[in-house]
Amino acid sequence: MLSQALLLIGVGLMAGILGALLGLGGGIIITPVLTLMMGLPIQYAIAASIIAVIATSSGATIAYLKDEMLNLRVAMFLEIATTVGAVLGAVLTGLIDGQFLYFLFGALLLFSVYNMIRKMLMKPENIKAPTPDPAAEKLKLNGAYFDKAQGKEVNYQVTNVPGGFAMMFGAGLASGLLGIGSGAFKVLAMDTIMKMPLKPSTATSNLMMGVTAAASATVYFFNGSLRPEIAAPLAVGILVGATLGTRLMQIMPTKVLRLIFIPVIGYMGLQMLLKGFGVSI
Repeated sequence: MLSQALLLIGVGLMAGILGALLGLGGGIIITPVLTLMMGLPIQYAIAASIIAVIATSSGATIAYLKDEMLNLRVAMFLEIATTVGAVLGAVLTGLIDGQFLYFLFGALLLFSVYNMIRKMLMKPENIKAPTPDPAAEKLKLNGAYFDKAQGKEVNYQVTNVPGGFAMMFGAGLASGLLGIGSGAFKVLAMDTIMKMPLKPSTATSNLMMGVTAAASATVYFFNGSLRPEIAAPLAVGILVGATLGTRLMQIMPTKVLRLIFIPVIGYMGLQMLLKGFGVSI
């Protein structure tokens, strides 16, 4: 039991660093590790990762709020959609076959990787300036942050507010169904659809995923899927890892963050997708 607890703390530390860096909550690391490497049932892994997501959010949000990296107004506005989706997703989990959950998890991650690669390969001259969105201006969603890697203040405008809101509902469903905090989906929505820079997108995602995960954690607690001996060691490692990850993210160039995102999420997504087809590698 001690060796398992130490292993879980180590997994949590790694997941906390990557989760805070990329705004993905750590669930994308924890769920595959617990199921593919430790052989735990996916229901227990999902419930544990939900708690891990809350821990990552708690550790990272404090630092990002202090440094004014996250967009609080965007987070609170979009969280309406994600919370409703999370509760619905958690309720539907018991009605969906585990094999399908593996497939859905993998497909979501690989889709995120595709969008990141496409954005990296675009030439700067082909990237259009965001069109001002009246809804964003009315709701005061536009923001600014100090980029320590560039050493300057960066102002940005939020676009396509309705599209981002709709995708956030899908992100909530993914959170409840897959136990991943839906960070990948949320970062994708803000970075690609709403045209927010990657750094405030990941910081804002860290805040949002904790609220979303908390909405579905209660369901897992009452259906018996939440195992304290699994979730507690993970949470300890994640709180430490998330604190380290927030410091690293602020000094890293955006391109480096994307380069970290692609292989990590791509490998895990491929593993889970193949598992959905009954193939283990």
